[in-house]
Amino acid sequence: MARIVVPGWDLASSEAAIALCARHPDWMVPAVGIHPHHAAEATEGDWARLEALAAEPAVRAIGEIGLDHYRMLSPLEVQDAAFERQLELAARVGKPVLVHDRDAHEAVTAALVAWEGPSRSLRGVLHCFSGDRAMAEQLVAADYLVSFALPVAFRSAEGQRAAAAALPLDALLVETDAPWLGPGPDRRNEPVIALRVAAEIARLRAADIGDLVRAVAANLARLLDDPV
Repeated sequence: MARIVVPGWDLASSEAAIALCARHPDWMVPAVGIHPHHAAEATEGDWARLEALAAEPAVRAIGEIGLDHYRMLSPLEVQDAAFERQLELAARVGKPVLVHDRDAHEAVTAALVAWEGPSRSLRGVLHCFSGDRAMAEQLVAADYLVSFALPVAFRSAEGQRAAAAALPLDALLVETDAPWLGPGPDRRNEPVIALRVAAEIARLRAADIGDLVRAVAANLARLLDDPV
């Protein structure tokens, strides 16, 4: 079954994701979270409401969360605190994390691999992966999935391409990161772009695209705890 995961980036978008997915429950699932760009804007009231949303059965993941050392729209210490707070929340509610990493490879890897909370039940996916093979393998060894978007089709993305070719099949996801990262000058992105990503990964691995697509679907179902 095709699935679209709809993440939040702040409280309002998290609530909107839940409302949108409630209208299409067969193929859309919501996630709630506060993106590092918006970490400095979050109030204690926002955090309390986010915790309540995270506990709702319809919500399947915590995200988009993480670190962004490129735009720096929130101070580093605020990003770090928000990331840790949401990792703890994910562990408490038993849901996976959808992790944003831009120019923060070492910090994100360290936070995920070394994380220790009340239980070591943290799991999730590195969304729109932009690191290298070594980073990907370290995260996969810690039971995280790695998701690739359209940049894996660009020859300049040597690290992503090497990772996509080498990782175990049961560690891979594909995505669009819509509406961003679209092809062409208008940068328009649509769900169908995920097929182009899958085709490129299959080519890099010299694999059958049907086998790859089936594995990715199974990996997503496992991540989201879908019933078998």
